[in-house]
Amino acid sequence: MEQKRRGIFQKFLDGIERVGNKLPHPITLFAILAVLVVVISAIVSSLGISVEHPGDGSEVTVNNLLDKEGIRYLFGSMVENFIGFAPLGVVLATMLGIGIAERSGLISAALRGFVMSVPNFLITGGLVFAGIMSSVASDAGYVVLPPLGALIFAALGRHPLAGLAAAFAGVSAGFSANLFLSATDAMLGEITIEAASIVNPEYADTMNIAMNYYFIVVSVLLLTLVGWFVTEKIVELRLGEYKGDYREELTNLQKIEVKGLIWAGISLLVASIGFALLVLLPDAPLRESSP
Repeated sequence: MEQKRRGIFQKFLDGIERVGNKLPHPITLFAILAVLVVVISAIVSSLGISVEHPGDGSEVTVNNLLDKEGIRYLFGSMVENFIGFAPLGVVLATMLGIGIAERSGLISAALRGFVMSVPNFLITGGLVFAGIMSSVASDAGYVVLPPLGALIFAALGRHPLAGLAAAFAGVSAGFSANLFLSATDAMLGEITIEAASIVNPEYADTMNIAMNYYFIVVSVLLLTLVGWFVTEKIVELRLGEYKGDYREELTNLQKIEVKGLIWAGISLLVASIGFALLVLLPDAPLRESSP
């Protein structure tokens, strides 16, 4: 009976895998959604459907994006819509810093140093955790961690595909979770603030990009435990025992990488103290004065 139940579960996973493999490329999905929005606008507009504005109570109608005025709007306001995108400024500034950290090798060295310093019995959880935390560096985790996870698992005699899957799951499933604020928080926060200002402009003034911080911190712990469990109790069992001859000898960080991490940590500490003084001291430049 147990074997039968397990067989049904494996067939269910096979079905999910087949459906997932048939999905189009993400760029194709976005293109399809964009076309659907244009077509739906024409249909809804022709039906004369309107809604009440949640803020001022005015009537809002749908514009047909397929008629003359709609097509003119699509091409004529393209640049203006891009520039007026609320998170653009914050995200660009954040990505500049992340780009420098990634290009200099700081992010890669930090991720490798963390994963390789974790004890063997915690390596699965540590790999998933590192994948989740890599969201602070945008897409860098996709490049660094999956191959590193495969190498570490192979070095331990475990199936390298399980290590690759654990790292990829951590990066993907935990992309919005982190112990630190990231570019994603800046983007989603600004979008939320702009949306909230439609309903209540005064309420939007009390919001900031750290509004979801407690949620994303708890999500880090939860997703790490779930990814750990799924990897060891489902994925590795599904892959079976690793019988390959490939083994990888992992090397520690080079001295210059360790030196760079130390100086990066010192720089972060000095910068944090400097910003704290600009905010916490009485009459500090960045301290908001009481009304």
